[in-house]
Amino acid sequence: MSELITSDSSATCRAGCGACCIAPSITSPIPGMPEGKLAGVRCVQLDANNLCMLFGSPLRPIVCRQFDYDPTVCGEHRDEALATLSWLEESTC
Repeated sequence: MSELITSDSSATCRAGCGACCIAPSITSPIPGMPEGKLAGVRCVQLDANNLCMLFGSPLRPIVCRQFDYDPTVCGEHRDEALATLSWLEESTC
């Protein structure tokens, strides 16, 4: 399994995954995306290494801060996380 990282707020994440920054829609403002983002759209705060540039920052949207790594959602690798999160997004629309 990939390395997990922890921010100063104790939220844990798979380093370099970024699935939660791509698959779901986010309706709250994000720095650089004042209208939020559509499902499947890469967040502007996701860097080239698929790391959130706002991780651990108070500027990070609340919905993002509340999302923690969960093996049932994130699976064993990034592709699994993208597939599950995309399915959840489509199922809840």
